[in-house]
Amino acid sequence: MADARDVSTQRADIRESGVAPVAAPGGSTGQPGLNGAGNSAGNGAGERKAFEFINPWAAVIVVVVVFLAATVIAQVLVSVYPALHHWSDARANSWLGRSLWAQFIYTLIAYALLLAGIVGVLRLRKIPLRAIGIKRPRWRDLGYALGALPLYYLAYIILVVVVSHIVPELNVNQQQQIGFGGAHGFGPLALTFLSLVVIPPIVEEITMRGFLFTNLRAKAGLVTAVIITSVLFAIGHLQFGSGAPLLWIAAIDTFTLSLFLIYVRVKTDSLWASICLHALKNLVAFVSLFIFHLS
Repeated sequence: MADARDVSTQRADIRESGVAPVAAPGGSTGQPGLNGAGNSAGNGAGERKAFEFINPWAAVIVVVVVFLAATVIAQVLVSVYPALHHWSDARANSWLGRSLWAQFIYTLIAYALLLAGIVGVLRLRKIPLRAIGIKRPRWRDLGYALGALPLYYLAYIILVVVVSHIVPELNVNQQQQIGFGGAHGFGPLALTFLSLVVIPPIVEEITMRGFLFTNLRAKAGLVTAVIITSVLFAIGHLQFGSGAPLLWIAAIDTFTLSLFLIYVRVKTDSLWASICLHALKNLVAFVSLFIFHLS
């Protein structure tokens, strides 16, 4: 009979070879399963808490509802200030549309509520943050992001050319209403930088390529997860309710971007690669619009 040292050596060899251990009677391997459940050796003491990914349609509903709720609540809270000062509707609307502080506070509140809602659902379902790709960042995450950035731009240009030939009415020159107009000086530019380059990539990636994509992939498969995640991400950038025509060129842009965000997310098994790629893309836009003032 092999002693304890022989058993330990065999287990170490199995781990190093990458071969999954043979399941014990009852189906347990003593290792964490794909659904997050894990069993410890012995009589089950210290057993890890099992979790189950969310139903695909439930995951979509959660994202849509939390996003809409965060947007509405942020608008209401920001509107409190002009209401307390008894401003007219015209003055209040002007302040909300032009004040950098109002736009920054709105962005901060909306994304904070969105993040809180998504994390709250994860905790309610006992899904660990690591399961959706929030792990220790590595330098290769940035490397994948830097490599994917030019490929994304190339794919976007090709797709716009193709769609423009199919739909000649597509307005490729329509501008996205991102706010923060007239930002000059260190303070205003810092607020704009945080609102465009830092906060959205982190929260949107946790929401879309983290929470939504991971749950869809686990329950509906990779292709379905890629399509639904990218379509919803594109719809979110059509600028509904802005009073302007729907921004189809931005939808094409963000749909293409989402494909590359998902690629680096899957390739690295980490959200940091997609966060970096998203931030780099927004950084290019920030520098173009607010540093070099290119339209």
